[in-house]
Amino acid sequence: MMTVPEFQKRKRERKKIIVVTAYDALFTRIVEEAGIDVILVGDSLGVVVQGKKDTLSVTMEDMLYHTRLVAGAAQRALVIADMPFLSYQVNVDEAVRNAGRFLQVGAAVVKLEGGAAVTDRVEAMTRFGIPVMGHLGMTPQSVHRYGGYKVQGKERDRAETLMADAKALESAGAFAIVLEAIPTNLAKAITEALTIPTVGIGAGPHCDGQVLVLYDLLGLFDEFVPKFVKPYAHLKADALQALRRYKEEVEHGKFPTDSESYH
Repeated sequence: MMTVPEFQKRKRERKKIIVVTAYDALFTRIVEEAGIDVILVGDSLGVVVQGKKDTLSVTMEDMLYHTRLVAGAAQRALVIADMPFLSYQVNVDEAVRNAGRFLQVGAAVVKLEGGAAVTDRVEAMTRFGIPVMGHLGMTPQSVHRYGGYKVQGKERDRAETLMADAKALESAGAFAIVLEAIPTNLAKAITEALTIPTVGIGAGPHCDGQVLVLYDLLGLFDEFVPKFVKPYAHLKADALQALRRYKEEVEHGKFPTDSESYH
């Protein structure tokens, strides 16, 4: 069973950490059967499940519901829950309370976006026994600030800020940090500078682990495919083929046959 200490030990042992998102019980079981032992219940569900253009409208109720589904099905995986927009930004007390609600429904860890600006939240959560994962680089909840989903840290001053943010999160007690859409050399430098693990998504091969959105990995979601996504299957095409075949067989009286009928 994956735990926070085991997660951190992977960095020291130089064993890659594999993370995928999941949002329901069925996919959680499939992910675990595949041998993947870290699941992120991402607020990316706003885009790939709810069909929104970004993650900003995802609520605490949405995230708690899906976290409960995943945590209820997980047998071995470390379940990490994304804290949605406005669940931790308002004040420290509210941030701690909302983080605690995720643990109450079964998550082991919460993840929040931001650097130095959220270190007081991270410190307070960890002080009360809530493990926290940070998230730096292209942080989707700040999409309007960046003017879209764009690579961060290309300029020297921005790269220096991200490095400082990473060190600040580590000092505040974060047990790991997601690095999203930043240059490979910057991700490598941050990974080497920290004693806690980094998990990359669009941050090159030098992070201690990698994470992908499950629907991207399986080729189910193709409305927007970032450069860093590699589809390992094309399940949307398979689903379309199956549904069209079903439709055709019903229309032509080929389904159900005698073998699919009760007598």
